[in-house]
Amino acid sequence: MRHAISSSSATSRRNLLLGTAAAGALFAAGCTSNENNDDGDNAKQAANTANDKPGKAVTIGFAGPQADHGWLNAINEQAKRRAKEYKDVTLEATEGSNDTAQQIGQIETLINKKVDVLVILPADGKALTQVGLKAMRAGIPVVNLDRIFASPQAYRCWIGGDNYGMGLNAGRYIGEQLKGKKNAKVIELAGIDNLELTRQRTEGFNDALKNYPNIKKVGRQAAEFTVESGQSKMAQLLQAHSDFDALWNHDDDQGVGAERAIKQAGRDDFLMVGGAGAKHAMDAIRADNSVLKATVLYPPTMAASAIDLARALGQGKGVGGLAELEIPASLTLYSAVVTKDNVDEYLPTGFS
Repeated sequence: MRHAISSSSATSRRNLLLGTAAAGALFAAGCTSNENNDDGDNAKQAANTANDKPGKAVTIGFAGPQADHGWLNAINEQAKRRAKEYKDVTLEATEGSNDTAQQIGQIETLINKKVDVLVILPADGKALTQVGLKAMRAGIPVVNLDRIFASPQAYRCWIGGDNYGMGLNAGRYIGEQLKGKKNAKVIELAGIDNLELTRQRTEGFNDALKNYPNIKKVGRQAAEFTVESGQSKMAQLLQAHSDFDALWNHDDDQGVGAERAIKQAGRDDFLMVGGAGAKHAMDAIRADNSVLKATVLYPPTMAASAIDLARALGQGKGVGGLAELEIPASLTLYSAVVTKDNVDEYLPTGFS
């Protein structure tokens, strides 16, 4: 991916994600209790922790999505880029598919190849649960990426974004911007309504707004995560609501269309918050010359971290900074809010 983070930056962000804070806490605890510190145990712990040094060779099967969306393409690129950073990792990647039957076939091929670990972002978590179970029963641990399987028996570890937290943080940001305004009005441009992630994002947004009694949500439209749907649904919202103070758009890709509709309508009387963390959105936030003032991250770097976790599983190691000898059962990423005050920090993670 053209805008992927550099190797050194990737390493530092990976450490932050997988426990740098915990490492600091553990170090502090050790400093206050040296008499109970066992150097032999610490050395053993370090030996059982995955790091950047080459170790046991691991073949990782990666079954990702069809790259028909900026975020999904970034998922695939992040996984491939991270795997190339490790001399001890061989990545067996499928072409990616949003067709359930085709993706199941691709995963079964990887199972038959006897890969050491599987990383799967399922087109449909419920529909692919059985093939996840099949892999686990074959002794191939599964790292379930983002869209979750219906059974925890179908994966060893889940890593993904926080859809509820994404909506919550979008609502909090908008609430803080409008907390001094009487009878403030907001509207919402959601994603695909039959997806659980869309419902979770809306639920988080609604819950955040409950903390701001001066704000009322007056309109909502569901788009389809595409530029075209974003433009048409935003045009409908603008026609229906001539006066509002803020817009939350769930997805930066459909946000491109939403911004077109806003410009065509000649509107600049409200603030807009995007979602996911596309580079074009961050560029606009940095320029500070449009209604787009913030975006709430749903970081595709989770795919790079999934490769890290798969490598650790394949080598029988734990995660640096955590006391446990095994990797966690789940990791939920934080949905940070990117504004003009911190955009330079997050810009390298923006995706096309």
